[in-house]
Amino acid sequence: MSTATVTDPGRTDSVGPDHPLTPLTADEITAVREIVDAAGLLGEHTRFVFVALDEPAKDAVLAFRPGDPIERRARVLLLDRDTGHGANLIVSVTGRAVVERTTIDAASEGHVPILDQEFEDIESYLLDSSEWLEAMKARDIEPANVRAVPLSAGVFGHEDEVGHRIVRVLAFYQSDKADLPWAHPIDGVVAYVDLTERRVVKVIDEIELPVPAERGEWNAEPHATPTRTDLKPIEITQPEGPSFTVEGNQISWADWTFRFGFDVREGLTLHQLSLRDGDQVRPVIYRASIAEMVVPYADPSPVRYWQNYFDQGEYLFGRYTNALELGCDCLGDITYFDVTIADEDGNPRVMKNAICLHEEDYGVLWKHTDMFNDMAETRRSRRLVISFFLTIGNYDYGFYWHLYLDGTIELEAKATGIVFSSAYRGPDGFSTEMAPGLGAPFHQHLFSARLDMAVDGNRNVVTEVDAVPVPMGPENRWGNAFRQQKTPLRTESEAMRMADNSKARVWHITNPDKQNRLGQDVGYALHPEGQPALLADPKSSIAARAAFATKHLWVTKYDAAQRYPAGDYVNQNPGHDGLPAYVAADRNIDGEDVVLWHTFGLTHFPRPEDWPVMPVDYAGFKLKPVGFFDRNPALGVPSGPTKSHCCES
Repeated sequence: MSTATVTDPGRTDSVGPDHPLTPLTADEITAVREIVDAAGLLGEHTRFVFVALDEPAKDAVLAFRPGDPIERRARVLLLDRDTGHGANLIVSVTGRAVVERTTIDAASEGHVPILDQEFEDIESYLLDSSEWLEAMKARDIEPANVRAVPLSAGVFGHEDEVGHRIVRVLAFYQSDKADLPWAHPIDGVVAYVDLTERRVVKVIDEIELPVPAERGEWNAEPHATPTRTDLKPIEITQPEGPSFTVEGNQISWADWTFRFGFDVREGLTLHQLSLRDGDQVRPVIYRASIAEMVVPYADPSPVRYWQNYFDQGEYLFGRYTNALELGCDCLGDITYFDVTIADEDGNPRVMKNAICLHEEDYGVLWKHTDMFNDMAETRRSRRLVISFFLTIGNYDYGFYWHLYLDGTIELEAKATGIVFSSAYRGPDGFSTEMAPGLGAPFHQHLFSARLDMAVDGNRNVVTEVDAVPVPMGPENRWGNAFRQQKTPLRTESEAMRMADNSKARVWHITNPDKQNRLGQDVGYALHPEGQPALLADPKSSIAARAAFATKHLWVTKYDAAQRYPAGDYVNQNPGHDGLPAYVAADRNIDGEDVVLWHTFGLTHFPRPEDWPVMPVDYAGFKLKPVGFFDRNPALGVPSGPTKSHCCES
């Protein structure tokens, strides 16, 4: 049995926000639009690309006490569709004024993200292009049955694209409304579209390839499968309700307390994660988010070499968040949160059931049966889960933050949906054959977690810790010894690191001013999964534009303006922005307020089992306490509600 409650963390019912990190309300978003309009910045073709809370300075948030005055500001990105020019604004809602305005230089800085309204117009541009119609005619394809998939263009040295707002368009055939177009790629041809001029500027017709004919719907032949009848129901109940409490956007559970936010670029964000330890509340992370992701493809053909998507910086993937369904997306005693964002006209739009909060049983937490003192103890683990799911084009992504009773923090990214398809060109190519004549190009999904650490305070040290064997000798006569090798990372250049599973490499974040009862600096350890970083050539365009993905770890000295690992304006940015620019000063990070940027993800060689719908694949990382506590922090977990549930000693 599943139950649900729904709340809106930004709803204030005409009362002001109770904390500086309270999400923008619908009334505040409306006020932002009014202020921008009153400043004379809205024309007939001006659109709101991005509206989000401009978070106050960290010291102001940490110093805040209930009842203190709060200034509310929003960051706004605008696009003039007639000119392609973008602008960055800071709007004071409290002061009813635009307090900062910057024009974005598209040629050197990149463009603002792509609008949904721009995508919606693409098929009409194709139908106006004689080159495109000729390409369809050569393939004996009715243009009205072609579904256009406009994709971010990247930067590849094409001089005629500099300063222009460009997308590249691949096409798929759809024979009827139920037909899945992804099953029928019209490969070998691509259109380049200028979004400002609203026309096709170039068609590259490389080769005519057969359009795969087999249908791709999961419930159509040849894939249709009878529904199983041998799986009995699983019900999760909490008769006394959940163990967490929610006050506005603050959540408390077990020893954990944190706030959450949401914006259309990063999606779900966590703030001020702290643990209660006795009578102390001890901070661990000031702010945590998935700040960017890139999906680079491996097909080098003339019509697909450019495929690499920054789903956050180019598309603002949070606006595609799903309305979650009880019993399907979330199971148990669920609390849902609605999220209010701004639409492209600057008006508030509510996304229902956007965030899911619940508890999960997680098996054995700790256990021992002892031969000497008759100890026989078992404690079950549980975790708090806060998550959201989105659909962007063909892929669906879920992001799940897990908090555990032993102090562990985990991020799990789930990738599912439908693989991006192509015509299959043979076994020596860069794709897997998924169905007759249907290929799925090799690709990666690489995420960047931004972790503004605060381990027992804002002065932290980062150390790389490897497991290394000790050579045989007087100290290791029998050759069995190994130890930890600790390498302090003292500057930003030293902290550009790769994972190494052969050495069980982790990174410790410790506080030199706080020690546990054994005299050890208190800390947390970042445990990477150690999957490949970016596989593209270091000299490639994507390696310059997604430089964050070339390393598993970057560490920077905290700067509130440095929010995004690929830079502020990713769309058609020429590269070397974001983390390469942040670390260029090579600042000291030893005992400073530091931010960790962790690259993790999937390298996907698609399988036939990934078609027609891909089972979930997983990626993520963990942060585990290491000397943060004096002993196992989960000793107080009860053995269970009844003896039959979990035996008591």
